[in-house]
Amino acid sequence: MKIILEQIGRRFNRDWIFKNVNYTFETGNSYAILGANGSGKSTLLQVISGSLTSSEGKVIYSSNNVQVDIENVFPELSLAAPYLELIEEFSLSEHIDFHFQFKKYREGYDKSSLVALLNLLHSEHKVLKNFSSGMKQRVKLALAFCSDTKVLLLDEPTSNLDQQGIEWYRSLITIFSTDRLVIICSNQEHEYSFCAERINVEDYK
Repeated sequence: MKIILEQIGRRFNRDWIFKNVNYTFETGNSYAILGANGSGKSTLLQVISGSLTSSEGKVIYSSNNVQVDIENVFPELSLAAPYLELIEEFSLSEHIDFHFQFKKYREGYDKSSLVALLNLLHSEHKVLKNFSSGMKQRVKLALAFCSDTKVLLLDEPTSNLDQQGIEWYRSLITIFSTDRLVIICSNQEHEYSFCAERINVEDYK
């Protein structure tokens, strides 16, 4: 999978958040989108994912050198971000079942192994609204990790995680980034230290 940004810009009212972004992201590589809080990292990730339109320029998706229409891209994307909401009236088990109506499991994974990965075997039937913020963040990450998608998009992945949760993330990210296109928005080096490619949003002001 390739995601190509051509002259991408996004503005809010009259103010440009970023402009003239030209970049190509490719499967097998890991990218960190860097910048201070409020610099536009999350906005750029939302444009890349297709959940937000750009004010100028275009995003091109291709697989095996064949352009992919935007409506066919979403099954190939996994996204975990603090602003994504879980369905808090669902139990963990119900939410996993709901999620995987739209995605396939990565080979070797199913609901039982995902719950085990979360170390929440005794909370499978607990309603998500009763989970701590750190538990909810783990659920978001595990759903993204265990989905069989070509692209993994993470925004501030250790948000709300304690030190044990951060170590959990660090132990898993290299495993689940293999053979995928990975893009991480962050200003915390422990979240993106494995990324070979770095892009600073503030270079596009």
